[in-house]
Amino acid sequence: MASSDALMARFLALHPRTIDLSLGRIERLLAQLNHPERRLPPVIHVAGTNGKGSTIAFMRAILEAGGLAAHVYTSPHLVRFHERIRIGGIGGGQFVDEDRLADAFARCERANAGAPITMFEITTAAALLLFSESPADVLLLEVGLGGRLDATNVIAQPACAVVTPIGRDHAEYLGDTVESVATEKAGIFKRGCPAVIAAQDYAEADAVLCRRAEEIGAGPIFVGNQDFSVHEERGRLVYQDETDLFDLPRPRLAGRHQLVNAGTAITALRAAGFGDIGVTALEKGLTEVEWPGRLQRLGRGRLAAQLDPGTELWLDGGHNIDGGRILAAAMADLGEKSDVPLVLIVGLLGTKDADGFLRNFVGLARALVAVPISGTLAARPAEEVARIGEGVGLSTYAAPSIEAALAMVKDIAFERPPRILICGSLYLAGLVLAANDTPPV
Repeated sequence: MASSDALMARFLALHPRTIDLSLGRIERLLAQLNHPERRLPPVIHVAGTNGKGSTIAFMRAILEAGGLAAHVYTSPHLVRFHERIRIGGIGGGQFVDEDRLADAFARCERANAGAPITMFEITTAAALLLFSESPADVLLLEVGLGGRLDATNVIAQPACAVVTPIGRDHAEYLGDTVESVATEKAGIFKRGCPAVIAAQDYAEADAVLCRRAEEIGAGPIFVGNQDFSVHEERGRLVYQDETDLFDLPRPRLAGRHQLVNAGTAITALRAAGFGDIGVTALEKGLTEVEWPGRLQRLGRGRLAAQLDPGTELWLDGGHNIDGGRILAAAMADLGEKSDVPLVLIVGLLGTKDADGFLRNFVGLARALVAVPISGTLAARPAEEVARIGEGVGLSTYAAPSIEAALAMVKDIAFERPPRILICGSLYLAGLVLAANDTPPV
């Protein structure tokens, strides 16, 4: 049997000549596969611009702490495609193994019979096929792009639909306003199904999401900062909704934005029928949650070992304007706790607003070292990123690789060991984890 990589290479040849967001292609394939999307455990469907993956990570950690099995579908992957499909099991799920993935791909290829289909559509069909064939208590399903016409939006009656904070991204597909993006994300709401709307950064997004949920007849509807809220108090997370108040540990994931994601996750689980999970599971989930490549501190590994004693190494895949704002706020919070020089190592794709992303760090970062992102033609040259950084007021350098960038930082004379943040792209985050010999597990 062909490997999963070989099959994905064949899938590329099936890509439609023109890209149009549509459900028709995946619906046709799922019908040929005898509708695996109708043979799934309860589905919690998650859309949004920022925080989707973290919210799912919190839900998985809480569910598994409560003794439940959770299938998980996320994208993109960081190191290997297999990370996108986690098969649930009691005591913790596992990434799909190569034999099962290749077999599912092969069955989808045969069922598709050479018809035009995108890579994401056919691999999503394979994921749903795998999930339908393994028992679990729930499927945590992340939207790939948008919501309304995303390949994951084939679930007729989700146990809950969740929209995390909305921002501007993928304007070529979703529109260039917050309202247009929110409208596309709201497309996952279904009549008679609970809807959870995270506390939004933009009032326009909140208004659109609430209106669309009401118009379609979703319900009940839970809105952040109205029907549920979270805040930090004396180093603890306080969660409150209309029926309960929980005093919980602060989440393991760094950054104040993770309070919002944790609160959204708790609300989604309660809305989806998992409200009987006890406080012990909530506490264990919040303190044991893992989400690689998102404000992840690399304390060990090959790259980390190259640093001078006392130097911190952090990694985050944030790449859009709002992600940069959230990331800068998290770095500022760390700076208040331990005031050390912040150095950015940044790689960016040409499709992202580099100027808008980097402006968030003006006055915060002491230096920026731009690097290329190998393996993708969409990456900006390091010299271009450096010029953009210089244009917004950052002290910039360019390096040919991550290793060279780390060596360059060692040569800069700081008054104390710096805090290094590698950011700007999930592609770059994956390359760093691979180079550090610490891939997701």
